[in-house]
Amino acid sequence: MFDSLTDRFHDVFRKLRGRGRITEENVREVMRDVRTALLEADVHIDVVKKFVADATQKAIGAEIIKTLQPEQVMVKIVNDELVGLMGPIDSRIPWVSGGPTIILMAGLQGSGKTTTCAKLAKYCLAKGKKPLLVAADLKRPAAIDQLEVLGQQLGVEVYAERDHQNPVKVCRNGVTAAQRKLLDVVILDTAGRLAIDEELMKEVANVAGAVSPHQIYLVLDAMTGQDAVTTAKHFNERLELDGVIMTKFDSDTRGGAILSVKSIVHKPIKFIGVGEKLDRLEEFHPERMASRILGMGDVVSLVEQAQQQVSAEEAQKLEAKMQKGTLSLDDFIGQMEKVMGGRSMKDMLKMIPGVGKMMRDTDLQIDEGEIKRLKAIVQSMTPVEKANPRLIDASRRRRISRGSGTSPEDVSGLCKQFLQARDMMKQMAGMSMMDRMKMGSQMAQMSMATGKMPTLKSSGAKPKYKPNKKDKRKDRKRKSR
Repeated sequence: MFDSLTDRFHDVFRKLRGRGRITEENVREVMRDVRTALLEADVHIDVVKKFVADATQKAIGAEIIKTLQPEQVMVKIVNDELVGLMGPIDSRIPWVSGGPTIILMAGLQGSGKTTTCAKLAKYCLAKGKKPLLVAADLKRPAAIDQLEVLGQQLGVEVYAERDHQNPVKVCRNGVTAAQRKLLDVVILDTAGRLAIDEELMKEVANVAGAVSPHQIYLVLDAMTGQDAVTTAKHFNERLELDGVIMTKFDSDTRGGAILSVKSIVHKPIKFIGVGEKLDRLEEFHPERMASRILGMGDVVSLVEQAQQQVSAEEAQKLEAKMQKGTLSLDDFIGQMEKVMGGRSMKDMLKMIPGVGKMMRDTDLQIDEGEIKRLKAIVQSMTPVEKANPRLIDASRRRRISRGSGTSPEDVSGLCKQFLQARDMMKQMAGMSMMDRMKMGSQMAQMSMATGKMPTLKSSGAKPKYKPNKKDKRKDRKRKSR
């Protein structure tokens, strides 16, 4: 989402690089560029004015003009201002003891509200809670059916009443059903509209008055820009929101709403939707988001996501294999897919500190199909070959390349990379997850210092198979029989 803003910030700070001492006029010139970058990212004008004024005052007050490293000082000041702009935020849900925690979800149609309800239910399951989804959107066709399908995918019960059009009654009965079944969380999926109108506001307000929800979250589409901020203001005037959930964060929109909503509406962003799958809901952390915007990565989120994908028992087994140096190619590919967690390779690399900057500097193109080719090569191997790639000789390489639609050189390259990685993992055994990520970050930066990553030689096109003399001889014998 923030790719263009990140690039603009990178260009702005590059002007300060290698200058030595700078003047106050240089600082103001840089802040004018920052102002332009924020406005182009669709940040609210009032927010931009305050941001630039505060950052300029801090930069001059910090005597940046006397330091020999003005770029680093300016980056820190802008980072602190971005964190202050979006925070402070406690992304945790305050659970109620002795009864179900009632969460009311409001929003316009098309914002992804119903899907976000299911994502929030999955989040509750991960926290050890037992949620109930209540289908109170009685206006949109198939809204109840959609929520029931999502509930089946999660194994979460959905409460619905199809014989009337009274959302207040549905929500009240849903809360009663949750209390009777001793469930921990009730998530109310209320109706939306294509635009804000009095009927919508009155209906949502009546539901809130009837069930007294402990948390009221507004679901906003990040792609709507400043309209999202306007929508949040209208809803907050009638409902007194507890937080905002921004959806479609993985889109290519400019993202100004995320930087504006906290300052304008004075309500925190609690979660962000980063994909269509039901596990693609992340807690919002201002300091991590600021780090991403400035191109400094987000290794903490990467570690947390990796830990969520791997169970404690599975982690122990992998740790034992790493210590012994017996990790197989199946383990290697499986863990790679889990760490990526549905993200693209480019998005994952951007979360590693320093790598995103190198990708921009070198204009590096990432081949997103490489993981699929790696997987095809591994699946064309026998179990013995996967466990010990050193057994793969020229004849086996030819067989594997034919089965995977790649070249023998690709198979050889994968085996060499895996054996090197396995030796490195053996050295990393016993380190904490954070230390491993830091070491991996350093190695990624070293490998990208020349502007390229270790990749397969294949460009994606399936190579033509050229039989050697031995294969031709076998074919002649087979035909003569």
